[in-house]
Amino acid sequence: MTQNEELYTVTQLGAELGVTVRTLHFYEAQGLITPRRAGNTRVYSQRDRARMILILRGKKLGFSIREIREYLELYDMDPTHEQQIKALLKAVKSRIHKLAEQQAALTQTLAELQDIEQQALAALQTMKAASLATSPPTPLPTRRSL
Repeated sequence: MTQNEELYTVTQLGAELGVTVRTLHFYEAQGLITPRRAGNTRVYSQRDRARMILILRGKKLGFSIREIREYLELYDMDPTHEQQIKALLKAVKSRIHKLAEQQAALTQTLAELQDIEQQALAALQTMKAASLATSPPTPLPTRRSL
């Protein structure tokens, strides 16, 4: 760490990233970030901030904690980042495939539900028409009944 490196408290980093203190503590407990201590206070470095940005992006894209951990470990081990990029590409392709499968399943389910909706509406219209056809007409009020 250099003398001029910006450090963040847990509150500052949470506010900057739009996450709770509890979220930061969770990722610390998972070993994904490693804040230093200044007395009893956790202080987060630029590295921790960058890692949190990657973690949050990974979670938003649907990657598991395990997958995110593997990605971050590769970043630490490979100074060229070639292995990290290859692992990322493999994970992204897998995620795209899973999402495409889910999209197909959702499309099919929506079509089935829309078909059932149309059948139910048609059944109600048929029942209403049958009810109108079999019920005696309502007599019009006469002057005496008014």
